[in-house]
Amino acid sequence: MEIKEILHIIGKKSKNSQKEVAFAPHEIRQKVLKLCAGKIKSNIEKIITKNKEDLDNAFRADLKESYIDRLRLDEKRILDIVKSLNEISQLPDPLQRKLDEWERPNGLKISRKPTPLGVLGIIFESRPNVTADAAGLSIKSGNSVIMRCGSDSFNSCQIITELIRSSLEECQISPDVVQLVPSKNREAVDYMLKMSGIIDVIIPRGGKSLVGKVQKYASVPVFSHLEGVCHIYIDEHADLEKSYSVVENAKMRRTGICGATETLLVNKNVAHAFLPLMHSKLNKLGCEIVGDEITQSIIPNIGLATEDDWSTEYLAPKLSIKIVEDIYDAINHIEKFGTEHTDAIMTESKTNADIFTSSIDSAIVMVNASTQFADGGEFGLGAEIGISTGRLHARGPVGAEQLTSFKYVVHGNGQIRS
Repeated sequence: MEIKEILHIIGKKSKNSQKEVAFAPHEIRQKVLKLCAGKIKSNIEKIITKNKEDLDNAFRADLKESYIDRLRLDEKRILDIVKSLNEISQLPDPLQRKLDEWERPNGLKISRKPTPLGVLGIIFESRPNVTADAAGLSIKSGNSVIMRCGSDSFNSCQIITELIRSSLEECQISPDVVQLVPSKNREAVDYMLKMSGIIDVIIPRGGKSLVGKVQKYASVPVFSHLEGVCHIYIDEHADLEKSYSVVENAKMRRTGICGATETLLVNKNVAHAFLPLMHSKLNKLGCEIVGDEITQSIIPNIGLATEDDWSTEYLAPKLSIKIVEDIYDAINHIEKFGTEHTDAIMTESKTNADIFTSSIDSAIVMVNASTQFADGGEFGLGAEIGISTGRLHARGPVGAEQLTSFKYVVHGNGQIRS
């Protein structure tokens, strides 16, 4: 059977089953999510075995270590998936939020009520945990989901999908609410992008080439970000001790995630006091440093940063450093080279914090905190499907609430318009 025909069948099943989960009481959707969490916890060894097949294939393909890290599932990461699903289950029902209501002079009572987006198309690479996040948030928000994972994570995603589908079935909801495209054929992505009338929104989660392709060719609305070139600006009023630990965490906690800091901007008035020890700490952790000429004069034996470095998402233990004149110079650099994902300032000055948060138009702007908090779970959303840097509908972490739209409900008593 051709991939086009496979996706047509999947799409029809997804469309038909979406109303089931949308109309299911919140208690049932909660029950499904808790059951999913329990099944994944009970099958840790089976998931790790399937993940090992993917890892072995990745090693044979000589993929980069940062890529393999995103692919890897161990007991801790699987338990994080379990925790995330349980947290999603405990969130308030996004479909029962009270958005707004008012009464017109003519007696019409108007309310704005949440409604699911419909059928979600999730296209992602390498991270098998996205399978559980996407499915969990879709179920919570009354949406169905069609997932197309990267060929490198196919075995891991398949076993997780099977466990989630069996949980739906046990709760008398169609398992077709959650479907994984059963093919590694790259044409599946091309066809999904044209499934308007079936898929209501496409959410790509992956590298620049994938997201760029989706944005260019999709005839379906898209939630996406291209890259996470995240910055931390060390202000002249920064607490340096606090800054050391924040920068270390922001760069090195997990270098392969989109919230990892890639460029450090340092005010010239604190550069000599701050950089030598910061370099020493990062060097011990195996982080490569490149910097501008002023940075090189302060930290010997580092590479010279090129123009390309300022716009590169390394996703690796590498950091570029630039000395800036003041907060406005830092803001200008971020506006020129940033990707409107996540940017942070380290400062004890409320005035400068306010200038920075008002001027930087990124999806997430932080003050005195690691950029690695750019995560739906850390925001209390249970999980996220991705970080949207667009300005329409959803921006920042895309959680259950962001997977809903709204409709107007109008109650009258026989009113007619003159």
